[in-house]
Amino acid sequence: MTNSYQDLVKQTFNFPQEGIEVEDGNLYFNGIDLKKLIEKYGTPMKISYLPKISSQIKKAKQMFANAFKKYRYEGKYHYCYCTKSSHFSFVLDEALKNDIHLETSYAYDIEIIKKLHARKKITKDTFIICNGFKQKPYTRRIANLINSGWQNVIPVLDNKEELKDYATSVKVPFKLGIRVATEEEPTFPFYTSRLGMRARDILEFYVDRIEGYESKFQLKMLHIFLNKGIKDDIYYWSELNKVINLYCQLKKICPELDSINIGGGFPIKHSLGFNYDYQFMINEIVRNIKTACKKAKVPMPNIFTEFGSYTVGESMGHIYKVIAEKAQNDRETWYMIDSSFITTLPDTWGIGEKFLLLPVNKWDAEYRRVVLGGITCDSHDYYDSEEHINEVFLPKINGDSDEPLYLGFFHTGAYQDQISGYGGIKHCLIPSPKHILIGHDKNGKLTDWVYAKEQTAQSMLKILGYK
Repeated sequence: MTNSYQDLVKQTFNFPQEGIEVEDGNLYFNGIDLKKLIEKYGTPMKISYLPKISSQIKKAKQMFANAFKKYRYEGKYHYCYCTKSSHFSFVLDEALKNDIHLETSYAYDIEIIKKLHARKKITKDTFIICNGFKQKPYTRRIANLINSGWQNVIPVLDNKEELKDYATSVKVPFKLGIRVATEEEPTFPFYTSRLGMRARDILEFYVDRIEGYESKFQLKMLHIFLNKGIKDDIYYWSELNKVINLYCQLKKICPELDSINIGGGFPIKHSLGFNYDYQFMINEIVRNIKTACKKAKVPMPNIFTEFGSYTVGESMGHIYKVIAEKAQNDRETWYMIDSSFITTLPDTWGIGEKFLLLPVNKWDAEYRRVVLGGITCDSHDYYDSEEHINEVFLPKINGDSDEPLYLGFFHTGAYQDQISGYGGIKHCLIPSPKHILIGHDKNGKLTDWVYAKEQTAQSMLKILGYK
């Protein structure tokens, strides 16, 4: 057995993989020479490879088309993007090139919807699925959209009281959805999701509060989402079938009901050992819905999904430089990076999330076990294990080499900027890194440009009230 980092990877995983390749000892991310990008922009740096967003959407659409064809499914499929995963305009612009719809979760999302419409990125025929626990600023904005002619805005009721707001503020007939509260697996600290209505209450709620008011509002959609995501286990199939059976019961007394929204939850690659059969899961979802509907003798519903992390997660990477090596005892070697995990990848600190960690260069060097440390004074600013193993292995640093070691955390595109607070004040005043976008210009040529410069001391002092 040889001891280079590249040998370690090839002996452990199937390699190279889609979007991850190595040439001459340097890493390429979706065909992008990261070493050249570092030479051009320096570190720390975030990169967003926009074409990946479109390729993810196209992949999911094709897999649902395959499943519909295989099982002769009679409904339609609608791909929605879950905006809370990343609200940036460049993400929405890229995603909306692919004839998709949108899901919102808060009042200010509606302002984004209005901007997208003004820029002709969406039309009033675009489905806008409005989720979340809604306060009046949210319900009033939803009502305003509906009153303005948005016929495919569907507020998904989170609780029974929410309907009262629309009953008084919406002046035209409109569509409704209901979110079904799901039971969680035993590892969760609670039994039932805080979001949605109990399944056993929904039939009675429909009969008491919706049936007979078809001229005012119509129940069109049942919605389900599991915190654990879409996984091939008894908990997922049990909860999905509970909603399918509820749909079949309601459909017999509610002819307007025509859609099931299975939410998001597709996982993304956080390790080279990632193995998930997307097509199998989609096939099984479609097959389960068709089987239940045939048995109940009701029409098959349209299927909506709200993929967020799946859409945007694999488009982004964070690049750091190892600025020092510290041997604190006989067993642990620290590699110090030129930024902070707490401020740039808060999920690693807050919920112990793991990302795809790979060196950018030195793949031909020997490897060693290390712990990665950020430069804040916080003892929790570290990264010490990968998803597939409770250790981190990286190339050794040659002390007399002129070339530093660069590291990349990949598939970080969902939630990190929202959680860390883009452009705001960070822990220990660590600046936000420069943000580079990579996409196609008007002629279809791949190009890169600076979306945001590295945060300056002056900008932070202004926020803090010193200027």
